[in-house]
Amino acid sequence: MRGETELIAKIKELRNIKPREEWVFLTKKRIFREVNVRDFSRSKKWDIFEALFRYKYATVSLVAVFLLGSIFVSAQQSLPGDLFYPIKKITERARLAIVPERDQPTLQLEYANQQLENLVEVAEKKKIEKLAPLIEEYQANVSEAAKILKKIEKPDVKKIVEKTKELEENKEKAESLGIVVEEPKELKNALAEVVKNEIKDLENQSLSFDQEKILKEIKDDYNKEEYSKALEKILILSYPQEK
Repeated sequence: MRGETELIAKIKELRNIKPREEWVFLTKKRIFREVNVRDFSRSKKWDIFEALFRYKYATVSLVAVFLLGSIFVSAQQSLPGDLFYPIKKITERARLAIVPERDQPTLQLEYANQQLENLVEVAEKKKIEKLAPLIEEYQANVSEAAKILKKIEKPDVKKIVEKTKELEENKEKAESLGIVVEEPKELKNALAEVVKNEIKDLENQSLSFDQEKILKEIKDDYNKEEYSKALEKILILSYPQEK
């Protein structure tokens, strides 16, 4: 009994013992550090997960954009019968739908020039099976350009001259490789109408002696059915600032 009494007395004495301030401070600091580390680790895990998710989403988006861009570029370089050729045709129709009517003949002639350039390319590479579809595409674009050109009261002569000159140059390249490309009569008739209207406008203007000489040359070209030459000279008289 005596032993138990002494033990109880000593335990009661422990209550009166105060820990040193240094020990209290260090213990609290250790406890709070462990809590903060635990919370920080949990937060860090969520941050890492969120970052990975965003990175994965951004990567997928970039890959999709890259693939679409690659398909679009491939489509623009494709030829009839190629996998992406229908996409190229859809793109061309979309461009025609959004440009003003005054610019549509120029765009159609641009497509026609592309077909001639492709003709030269496939001829050099001996891809004979591609020739007929390209010639058909060329003629279709030229015919459509002529139809629209006839409807326009005042076409952009400068651009028409540029595109028709390109047509002649590209046709010469194709013919040098033995490819005969017949130009639809619609374009010739449309250009004749443009030249005729421009001549009427010039006749109603006050022209200098030198300008009258150029007008006479234009009329001679018109009578010879050399409409591209006539248009070039019309460009000099009507749009001197755009020579």
